[in-house]
Amino acid sequence: MVVLSAFFQSALVFGVLRSFGVFFVEFVAAFEEQAARVSWIASIGIAVQQFGSPIGSALSTKLGPRPVVMTGGILAALGMLLASFATSLTHLYLSIGLLSGSGWALTFTPTLACLSRYFSRRRSLAMGLALTGVGLSSFAFAPLFQWLISNYAWRGALLLVSALSLHLMACGALLRPLSLTEDTSVGGPGAQLTSLFHHGPFLRYTIALTLINTGYFIPYVHLVAHLQDLGWDPLPAAFLLSVAAISDLVGRVASGWLGDAVPGPVARLLMLWTTLTGVSLALFPVAQAPTILVVLAVAYGFTSGALTPVAFSVLPELVGTGRIYCGLGLVQMIESIGGLLGAPLSGYLRDVTGNYTASFMVAGAFLLAGSGVLTTLPHFFSCTSASTSRPQDLVIEPLDTKIPLPKEEGLGED
Repeated sequence: MVVLSAFFQSALVFGVLRSFGVFFVEFVAAFEEQAARVSWIASIGIAVQQFGSPIGSALSTKLGPRPVVMTGGILAALGMLLASFATSLTHLYLSIGLLSGSGWALTFTPTLACLSRYFSRRRSLAMGLALTGVGLSSFAFAPLFQWLISNYAWRGALLLVSALSLHLMACGALLRPLSLTEDTSVGGPGAQLTSLFHHGPFLRYTIALTLINTGYFIPYVHLVAHLQDLGWDPLPAAFLLSVAAISDLVGRVASGWLGDAVPGPVARLLMLWTTLTGVSLALFPVAQAPTILVVLAVAYGFTSGALTPVAFSVLPELVGTGRIYCGLGLVQMIESIGGLLGAPLSGYLRDVTGNYTASFMVAGAFLLAGSGVLTTLPHFFSCTSASTSRPQDLVIEPLDTKIPLPKEEGLGED
C-alpha cells in the first residue's frame, strides 16, 4: 500500500511537472512574454517543492506522513484551480509556482522517506516500482494535456489538472505510520540536521544532485518548443515526450532491479546513468532527422528514469534510515537551487542565441559534472557496499500506540 501510494503520488506531482512543457507554448502566446520569463513558472514550482521539503519532513516527523501529504494534496489542487483564472505571469508564479509547489513539498519527500523506512534489502526495487508512476503519467499526460488545451483552452485544462491533483489526498490516506527502533538513537530534527551538516559524504552527494537537477528537467520544459522550432506540429512534438516517458518507465524498473542485484555501491550505478543522461542531452541539438530524435528521446528517457530510483536509494546508505526524513528533506532543499535556475537559464540561452543548441549542451554538461562528483563518495571503487542500512526492527504505529510485531511474521526483514 505504501508503494501504491508513492506510485500515484509521484504520478500526480512529477508527471504533471514533466508534462508542463505543453502549457509552455500556450503561456508564451497568451501573455506575449519571452521564454525565459515563462520558464520561471515551472522552475519556481520545482524549487518551492524542493526548498520546502524540510518543512514536510519536519512535520512528518512530528505528525506522521499521512496528514501532511493529505494537506499537500489540497494545496496542489488549489494552486492549479487559481491558475486557471490568471491574467498575468505573476498570478501563475504565485498559484502554480508557490501554492502548488508548496503542496508538492508536503507530498513528495514525506512519501518517499516513508517508503525508504518500510524497505531495506529491496529498497531500490521498491523505489523503482513507486517512481514508475512518473513515467506512466508522463506518457499519458503530455498528449492528454495537449488534447485538453485544444478542446477547452489552457484555462479549462488547468481546471481538470486541479481535479487530478486532488487525488493526492487519497495517496496520503494510504500511508500507515511506522516507527523504527533506530529512531531512538538519532535524536530530534535539530540534532539530525547538525550531524548532516558535518557529514562530508552527504554534503558531496548533495552537491552532485544539485548539479544533476540543474539539467535534468530541461527536455520536459523546452523539448516541445525545440521541436516546434524544427517545424514539428504541436501534437507530434508532445507525443515525443510520451515516447521518452515509456522508456523512462522501463528504465526505472530495470534500474531498481539492478540496484538490488548488482554487488557494490549503488552510487556506481547512479554515476553510470547520470553520465549517459548527460551525453544524450548534449546530442539533442545535433539531431535533425525525426528518426534520430526518437532514438535520442528513448535513450534520454531510459537513462534519466534509471538514475531516479538509485538516487533515492543511495541516501539511506549514506545517512541511515533513522535520519532519512531530515536527510531527504535537506537534499531536496539544497538541490532546489538547480531546479530554480535550470529552466530559466535554458530559456535565457534560447532568447540570446535564437535556438536551443546551447541550452541542451549546457544541461548535459551539468549532469556530467554531477557524475564526476559522485566518484568521490566513500567506497565508490570498492567491490562491496558499505551500507549503513540493515533489515529494520519495525514497530507499526497506528494513531498513538506502538505495537511490537514478532520477526517470525516476516516484518522484521522487509
